[in-house]
Amino acid sequence: MKEKIQIPIKGMHCASCAKIIEKKLSKTEGIEKVNVNYATEKATVTYDKSRTQIQKIHKAIETAGYSIKDILDTNKAEDDTKNLRLASQKMWFSWIFTILIMYIMIPHMFFGIMLFPGRGMDLAFLILATPAVFWLGKDTLKSAFTSVLNKSANMDVLISMGTLAAYLSGIAVFFLPIANYAGISAMIMTFHLTGRYIETKAKGRASQAIKKLLQLGAKTARIIRNKKEIQIPIEQIKIGDIMIVKPGEKIPTDGIVVDGSSAVDESMATGESIPIKKRKGDQVIGATINQKGLLGIKASKIGKDTFLSQVIKMVEEAQGTKVPIQAFADKVTSIFVPVVIVIAALTFISWLVFPAFFKTIIIWAQNFLPWANPNLGTFSLALFATIAVLVIACPCALGLATPTALMVGSGKGAENGILIRNGAAIQIMKNTKVIVFDKTGTITKGKPEVTDIITAKSFKEEELLQLAASVENASEHPLAQAIVDKAKSLKIQLKKPKNFSSITGKGVKAKVINKNVLIGSKLLKESNIDYSYLKEKIEKLEKEAKTVILIAINKKTAGIIAIADDLKEDSPKAIRALHNLGFKTAMITGDNKRTADAIAKKVGIDYVLAEVLPDGKVDEIKKLQKKRGIIAMVGDGINDAPALTQADIGIAIGTGTDIAIESSDITLVRGNLSAVVSAVRLSKATFRKIKQNLFWAFFYNLIAIPVAMSGLLHPAIAEAAMAFSSITVVGNANLLRRVKI
Repeated sequence: MKEKIQIPIKGMHCASCAKIIEKKLSKTEGIEKVNVNYATEKATVTYDKSRTQIQKIHKAIETAGYSIKDILDTNKAEDDTKNLRLASQKMWFSWIFTILIMYIMIPHMFFGIMLFPGRGMDLAFLILATPAVFWLGKDTLKSAFTSVLNKSANMDVLISMGTLAAYLSGIAVFFLPIANYAGISAMIMTFHLTGRYIETKAKGRASQAIKKLLQLGAKTARIIRNKKEIQIPIEQIKIGDIMIVKPGEKIPTDGIVVDGSSAVDESMATGESIPIKKRKGDQVIGATINQKGLLGIKASKIGKDTFLSQVIKMVEEAQGTKVPIQAFADKVTSIFVPVVIVIAALTFISWLVFPAFFKTIIIWAQNFLPWANPNLGTFSLALFATIAVLVIACPCALGLATPTALMVGSGKGAENGILIRNGAAIQIMKNTKVIVFDKTGTITKGKPEVTDIITAKSFKEEELLQLAASVENASEHPLAQAIVDKAKSLKIQLKKPKNFSSITGKGVKAKVINKNVLIGSKLLKESNIDYSYLKEKIEKLEKEAKTVILIAINKKTAGIIAIADDLKEDSPKAIRALHNLGFKTAMITGDNKRTADAIAKKVGIDYVLAEVLPDGKVDEIKKLQKKRGIIAMVGDGINDAPALTQADIGIAIGTGTDIAIESSDITLVRGNLSAVVSAVRLSKATFRKIKQNLFWAFFYNLIAIPVAMSGLLHPAIAEAAMAFSSITVVGNANLLRRVKI
């Protein structure tokens, strides 16, 4: 039996850490799929329960040198605050020692003034650097050591190698004629800790959508028990409890209104600020706010089954997936640190083998770079350049580029009623050629109504409606319900049908009051019942975008019932917006061609796929994929689920069924088509940020490493630039919040 879990991990310091854990977990028996996300600090693992246990997964992570966060700890905000406070303390203490070092170093570098005579300055650098490197930087050194023990290399290995090489020069200076870089070792560690602090803070902003969602729920509920009104913690609510919600209060959990009427602010779920009217029988969502009247609500969902819990789960799922473009960055990250170590070694050797060539660069740079000193020995200059190479290279920016943008994008989506389940959909969306819409409940309101009743000469309207509604009362089709509702509105008494039979895509038949009733043009045609004399009336109704239902009684055509399903108000506007974004649109429906064409014309659809039986939708999507390329499908019903799965991107209208939502890559909480436009804009904006982040991450390393190899980059500035590159990537991702969708 397969199971999918998310494991929060402590101790990850860069994207290479994530790759190390992925590699270790992938080798564990029974694990089928694993994705370790450095940005969210979580591992998403799919494993076979019959072949492995959760304890083995935890052990594999710990063997790799990392630890498991307390899974039972639900106060993530408090945990993040604690981590941020610790990072801040390390940074500021480190800066105290570094500022003292700079106070000694800068007068000597710029003005030749030595604050301590003889070896006093070298000793001062060594003493001040020691706590910065070995006390405040101990976690970095420990992480590097653990990584090496596990025969792998993370970002901390590069930082530690650079820092220790610089620090050891402060000891060697007492025995060998080389420059003292001990002070620089403290600067490297300080900039590293500063970058870690700012990155932690920025990552916290990127992931705040989940925190906000967790904080949305009510803490207590006022319920009726034993005819008394009592207040209980939200966790104690049971299904069926009657909750009393006063104006201004949050609705404790999902339920159905059983008493009262009000307007409810559902903006936390849909992103729409206009309150929605609620009355008896209407469904309400937990954590939404009751605006005006007093409501009695029967609890229908609790705990992990509530809408809010499902939203949190879907956002976490999205953040645990990978966008295809990330694959290349992952490959680079997996070999990045070893390659940089090789480049650093080659830099050191090159300086020793070709000192004259490199010294000409330093001589040229001494006029504008205060640290460019051609008077230093070749070994000192080689060490200086090597340290810079080790600390300038940055796989962190590469590792953060995609997941941080996905975190912010999925969070912004959740705030606007767009739930992205699969991160890959963001990239696929930009290549989508055609968006296919199911008609009923997607383009239309899904509430069809009877508009016309036309009877044959020998039948009365009331009789026709009574017999048709009696048969259709046994059917679950929306059109059937429209006929039943019409009969009930006219207070026509329905009879119990006998031998009811539903033939998929053709119609229904039954016996009512000893009369054989057939409903559906295809059934009439199969039974050789002539209805040609109604052809003109049928065509007229279908051109008005009405669905025509033919009824035969005792093998004679009895008449027509015409049904119309109004378009959603924003459907034409949404289709126009999608056309402006460069998409072609199609509509798939079981309606006949004439009716379907009339609806498509009203809304502005490009292609019409009419008379498609429910089990034929998948084949139609396959045909479109072969003919048009990448296809997105928008639907809301049970019979849309297979087609949503077949499409390259499945988009479920959230007002539809749970099975359609489960089959989709993106779920839209709002039931209107404008939400599709918002989802497309969000996908495009998120992918644009991912590309920008990856470009800057690659560009930074491409430029920075050669500059460091040439000896022109001070190691402290190199480390600051390295930290800044990660911060820039996370900061750029956070700009997604400003995008209007």
